[in-house]
Amino acid sequence: MPYVITEACINVKDKSCVDVCPVDCIYEGPDQLFIQPDECIDCGACEPECPVTAIFPEEDVPANLKQYVQLNREAFNKEPKPGRPTR
Repeated sequence: MPYVITEACINVKDKSCVDVCPVDCIYEGPDQLFIQPDECIDCGACEPECPVTAIFPEEDVPANLKQYVQLNREAFNKEPKPGRPTR
């Protein structure tokens, strides 16, 4: 299961997690960072680096934040256009 970035990242985008990701699967969106689920190798390196505790393994996302699992996937399932995550 890939990792997911949730609500606490909105308008923070600290990017500490980006620096430790061994496969560069974390991308910047318009208001938060996103993890590309097909590229994530589930290593967990990003989770402890997040200063706002926004990163969870997909299966451990708190119930009140479950919508971020789908939002994260949707960020990568559309044609590239302005506002889509970029590196």
